[in-house]
Amino acid sequence: MKHPLPARPAHIGVLRLSALGDVCNLVPTVRALQRQWPEARITWIIGKGEHSLLTGLSGVEFIVYDKSTGLKGMRALWRELADTRFDVLLHMQQALRASVLSLGLKADVRVGFDPARAKDRQYWFTHRQLAPRDRAHVLESFMDFARLMGVEDDSLEWRLPIPEAAYQEARELTGEAGYVLISPCANPRLRNFRNWSAEGYAAVVEHAWTQYGLKTVMTGGGSTQEREMGSRIQGLCQSDAVIDAIGGTSLKGLLALIDRARAVIAPDSGPVHMANALNTPVVGLFATTNPDRAAPYLWRDYVVNRYPDAVRQFLHEDADTITWGQRVRHPDAMSLISADDVIAQLDRLLADTSASSRSDLDRESPDEA
Repeated sequence: MKHPLPARPAHIGVLRLSALGDVCNLVPTVRALQRQWPEARITWIIGKGEHSLLTGLSGVEFIVYDKSTGLKGMRALWRELADTRFDVLLHMQQALRASVLSLGLKADVRVGFDPARAKDRQYWFTHRQLAPRDRAHVLESFMDFARLMGVEDDSLEWRLPIPEAAYQEARELTGEAGYVLISPCANPRLRNFRNWSAEGYAAVVEHAWTQYGLKTVMTGGGSTQEREMGSRIQGLCQSDAVIDAIGGTSLKGLLALIDRARAVIAPDSGPVHMANALNTPVVGLFATTNPDRAAPYLWRDYVVNRYPDAVRQFLHEDADTITWGQRVRHPDAMSLISADDVIAQLDRLLADTSASSRSDLDRESPDEA
């Protein structure tokens, strides 16, 4: 017998710890829940870095779990929520760690992914599962939770909060001139292989500078890999064409930089989804992951997509027949993307968009936050 879903939930729990791009893709689901039940309390259990990105999101209470604290941190979180019972817990992270964390949370009904989309047998930890859906984008998979709950308006809305201090941080780096933002490195996880070449980025930087008079701001974390990539790109470009901000911004400062950018260029990583959430034009670079599943949702038409080529060359299969979401874990996959591919999409993007065409509706003012 299926556990019934609450018709008018008073307290909704959301369990999604990571990652930066995924939590950006989840925000429209939270906004849809808020529109359907404006009086409902929403508590989001989230990772530490992800909270830094979304802190101030209106109408949401965050409970932060630092993954580095392991089971000790889980026990502390369970104690913090010992007197809390959710009408429904939306278990929106398939990883086993999140499922173990969910065991110490009290909820009348727990909703998770259907078996085809679940990983680590997440469905063992939930009462209700989503209806099966083939070949869904990550954003749509999240919105399916709201649809299962009975949400009628599933239009997309973000309104990410960016404080004025973050805009000041961005202006101190860039001044008032227009710029393109490049975030060259994805998360350096084992066998990730999402990074493009320094030579390719340098060619795009030179094109933006010589053809449009747009400087390029490079952003990223402070890891050795990212700093070395930034130095290599900068060494291949005219000095006036690049502002190196790698390791030099807060997450809110990065949001402000993205919000003010003329365009963003990055591999499959958090910044392409931040740009999407802020309605900033973005060119995503995809070869190792399927853009039909993970591209910046509103800007899918401007993706550089070499995923089908990578599947054929390195997996010796066809992209339409392999498992949905399968990655091409080969260090040469991103080399299938050429500088001409990226420049062509950037030219198209800049021709099709202008600063005046972007909506301010998705930005939440400091006062609203």
